[in-house]
Formats: sequence, structure tokens, C-alpha cells
Amino acid sequence: MSADPSLPGQTVQPARRYRLAEWLGWNRASYFWLSLFLAAIFLILIVWWPLVEDYLSTYDPRYPFWVQFDWLLLGIFALMSLLIMARADLKADAWIVFVGFCGGLAIESWGTQTQLWTYYTLERPPLWIIPAWPIASLSIDRLVRFLNRRSAHFSAARVYDGLYWPVFLGFYALMLVFVWPTLNRSLTWFALGSSALILLTNRDRRMALITFAAGSALGYFLEVWGTTRACWTYYTFQTPPFFAVLAHGFAAVAFWRANLLLHRLADRVGVFLSSPPPTKIQDEKRGEGSP
Repeated sequence: MSADPSLPGQTVQPARRYRLAEWLGWNRASYFWLSLFLAAIFLILIVWWPLVEDYLSTYDPRYPFWVQFDWLLLGIFALMSLLIMARADLKADAWIVFVGFCGGLAIESWGTQTQLWTYYTLERPPLWIIPAWPIASLSIDRLVRFLNRRSAHFSAARVYDGLYWPVFLGFYALMLVFVWPTLNRSLTWFALGSSALILLTNRDRRMALITFAAGSALGYFLEVWGTTRACWTYYTFQTPPFFAVLAHGFAAVAFWRANLLLHRLADRVGVFLSSPPPTKIQDEKRGEGSP
């Protein structure tokens, strides 16, 4: 503490070293993404108001409000809002959003067209679910950067090499079992082929495992909410299937690889996009603050 000359005998507390916004990694771009996120939610509420009415119709005045309130949904929204605001970078994030939007549209089209899962609106796919993919992609990116920094001191390549094939071959085996009823569909063969290509051509095994873990962790809560609320239903009627949780992790790996490919193609033609996605030797200079 330091003395205040204007108040003899009294002291004042020094200014806090870090403000909350600095600790959380907020900047101008953070507020832009939060505003865009809220605007997307508002647009969905307006355009698809009948869906909102269906949801509100489930409220029963005979029971307390806090018992019927969807706390899981609120928690997911709150967590994703904080994550997308952490250390936002408009140039880098714009490509994550782009890849997430395109990838999400492709995944939802495959799943709903083959009827591996169906939405309660029976749309194939519903357009209102697509914006959730780029938001989730931004959230996973923040988790990946956080895990990347926290695990930077542990860089034993043998450990990651030893985990890579058991983890991803196990996932691929689960995928084969899950999609087996749709092997007569070309979309399923494309999904299997592209997944195999991603596994065989990946060289950064550490980052692939970190991304897979982050995507699966967030995917668990999304899948629990969606399947237990009957927003979407898998043909197995599990709530949720274990494969579906891990599929979010693998989708995150696919999106990360697609983002890397975009930057490499841009470098070939001499176009500067933004800072590339994190790798095993990158992203450590961004500091030790929030994700």
C-alpha cells in the first residue's frame, strides 16, 4: 500500500494488476463476436418463431419455474459466450467460422440425408442448426489454444505417437459400426474416405489429440442437451451415442486440418489470410492468460 499525501495517516490500495477483461482475454473483436452470436440467436428466434412456441408450450405452471428452466442450455450458452470472446482475432476467427459453417452444413446434410439422425422438425438438414457449428468451432479453438499452452512443457513425441493410432483407429472402428446401416449410400462412403485421409495424412499428432479431446468435451454437453430434449434423435435412440460425442472431436480435427490447408494454399498463391491455426510449436507466444 502507498500513502496518500492528501489524507495524512491513511493509505490507499494499489490498482489491480489485471482487470477482469484482461484476464479473460477480451478485446474489441471479442465484443464483435458476442454481438454476432446474440444477433444470430435473435434472428433464429424471429425467423423460426413456431419452434420457440413449441418449446414454450412445454412449460407447466403447476411446477416451479426453476425446476423447468433449462439450466444446461443456459450453461452451454454462457460457456460458449465466454470462450468465443477469449483472445478473439477477427482475421483468424473469420476462417474458423467459414470452415465451421461449411463443414457443419456438410456433416448435417450427410447425417440427415442418410437418417443417421433426425431433427424433430424433420428438415434435412434444418438451417437453424447450422450457425451452431461455427460458434462451436470458435469455442473449441479457444479450448485447444488453452490446452496447447498448458501442455507445451510436456512434449514427449513418443507419448502422442503411442496414443494417436489407438485413439483414432478406435474412433474409426466405432464410426464403421455406427454408419454400417448406411453403407449403401455414397455420402457415407465419402465420409469414411475423407476421415481415413485425414488420419493418414496428419503429421501433427499432438495437436490432433488435443483438438480431438477439446471437441469431444464440448460435444458431450451439446449431445446430452440435444438428445435428452429430443431436438435431434439418432437411429439408435441413445442419449447420446458414444460415437456421436467423439464425432464432435473428430469434426474439430477435420476443421482444423481444413483451416491449415486453406492457409497453405494461400501461401502457395501469395495471399495472406491471417495467422494460421495453432500447431505443436506455435501459439506459445500468445501468452499464458485465458484460453
